[in-house]
Amino acid sequence: MDNRIPRIDPRILRTRQLLKDAFVELLQEMDIEKISVNRMAERATINRVTFYLHYRDIPDMLEKMADEMIEDVNRILNNASACQDSTKEDWPMLVKLLEHFAEHPKFYKVVLASRRTPIFTERMLRLLTELITARIEKMGDESILAKAGIQKDIAIWYGSSALIGTIVAWLRKDMPYTPHFLAKQFILMRSLS
Repeated sequence: MDNRIPRIDPRILRTRQLLKDAFVELLQEMDIEKISVNRMAERATINRVTFYLHYRDIPDMLEKMADEMIEDVNRILNNASACQDSTKEDWPMLVKLLEHFAEHPKFYKVVLASRRTPIFTERMLRLLTELITARIEKMGDESILAKAGIQKDIAIWYGSSALIGTIVAWLRKDMPYTPHFLAKQFILMRSLS
């Protein structure tokens, strides 16, 4: 039996990418409430019926795009985690994450750095919270946090909020630092707190 993941038709992938690109372009020009299926289809150079073959409506498209974003980020983080040396700091994944954002600046600047689509920021914050939680759990009861009397949940809130805030500010400022430099700075700040 063949257990491989079924391959998606390239035409479907192409159409979804056209819609994603059209959405990003339109969101740069107008508020999300003003984006219609007609406008999006026209911008994507497809017809309206084709849009409805892929999505029920714009909120459904946003949900699916947010799911895809998290799948992409999880894949990148899992690949980075698998490749990293277990004796080193466990945050080279942050570099890979930032590199991914830098490779797709238009998309991430619109969906994370603008206040127009909170679904993407909320999903990313949830993912980062899971990563921070895993890291803190791995540190155990003998960690600096435990010795200092810092509650785990407060450390998780602080760490994930600081990370998403730093990423959003970096995107809003047009990524003035390389992903490697920003990750290194974040790690340095984290070690001081």
